[in-house]
Amino acid sequence: MLRYADCMTDTPVEVPDDMFDELKRIFTPAQLVELTSLIAWENYRARFNHAFGAEAEGFSEPGYCAIPATRRSYQEAAKRQRA
Repeated sequence: MLRYADCMTDTPVEVPDDMFDELKRIFTPAQLVELTSLIAWENYRARFNHAFGAEAEGFSEPGYCAIPATRRSYQEAAKRQRA
């Protein structure tokens, strides 16, 4: 899948037939549409942001991807606050 994303990110976009055939063995047509649209959307956002010089806002450290808190962790935090 990363190779597919890399191919879609290249200019011009060139996805080899054998790669797409491999993806068709793994994903349903609907899943392929979703995967392709997500990759295309991220490419759109990256290019749009780059054109306007948009940079990180500092919400997380570089190279760090925060995992969203789960409902359980919110419940546990609420219990600690009440204690």
